[in-house]
Amino acid sequence: MRKHPFSGLYLIMAVLLVLPFVLPNSFYMDLAIRMAMNAVIVLSLNLLIGFAGQISLGHAGFLGIGAYASAVLPTHFEWHPLLALGAGAVCAGVLAAVLARPIFKLKGHYLAMATLGLGIIISIVVRNEEALTGGPDGMPVPAMTLLGHELSGDNIWYWLTALLLSLAIWFSLNLIDSPFGRALRALHGSEVAAKVVGVDVVRYKVSIFVVSAVIASIMGSLTAHYVGFVTPNLADFFHSLELVTMVVIGGMASVYGSVVGAVLLTALPQALTSFEGWETVAFGTILMLCMIFLPKGLVPTLAAKFGKGE
Repeated sequence: MRKHPFSGLYLIMAVLLVLPFVLPNSFYMDLAIRMAMNAVIVLSLNLLIGFAGQISLGHAGFLGIGAYASAVLPTHFEWHPLLALGAGAVCAGVLAAVLARPIFKLKGHYLAMATLGLGIIISIVVRNEEALTGGPDGMPVPAMTLLGHELSGDNIWYWLTALLLSLAIWFSLNLIDSPFGRALRALHGSEVAAKVVGVDVVRYKVSIFVVSAVIASIMGSLTAHYVGFVTPNLADFFHSLELVTMVVIGGMASVYGSVVGAVLLTALPQALTSFEGWETVAFGTILMLCMIFLPKGLVPTLAAKFGKGE
């Protein structure tokens, strides 16, 4: 079923190489950059939800940690942006490691509510600490600099995000086919069976939660630097829900499904602007129809239909 797992990666890399030369203007370049950023985030979330079977409704909170670390530390404490990005990733990783053990003792909707609560707490903190974060109005983010050069312009950001997306796909494909990935899929199938064959269920749950949180934090930092401004909306529940929807629509436990889901749901709101006030209704209708007729997600359903593995 998985004879050529990297063939999709080669195709995506080819598209990424050609895309900036055929996009008509900066609007579409900006949209492509946002698609790539969302795809990396959704890939990390799918490792947790799709492969490990651990729901998270507060994943945007880790984006918020990274974004506000990159905004607050350089602005108020004169940290270099790279150090701030690293500090945000470490903070997100430590928080995930500390909270993962008690959270992942829960199951089903109790687990979902716990992760939801975590995301809400992070969102509330960044909204209320107005002296540091600017409160509900948000705050500007200093430009990212590398070796004394400022990262600016659509072309630079496009190639950076294209590289990160390619690396994220490569990392995900290798991870799920490694012993670590097989252990994740085992505990997703049956935690009891996984324990019987010697899988340390708690350790693997904590590890993948930390990996997912760190990647989300890094992408939150890069998103903040790219946009140049950050608001609490980046860390709120609705953004978390949007990310989970991308995972589900594209296909849980599907690496390429994560990319497809992120691309479609990033582009769809722009495509629906012509509905003039009915965008939300049209968006919800499309999602509902996808869940009814494609319950396993787009990529797994199409792969099964045409008799090929992902």
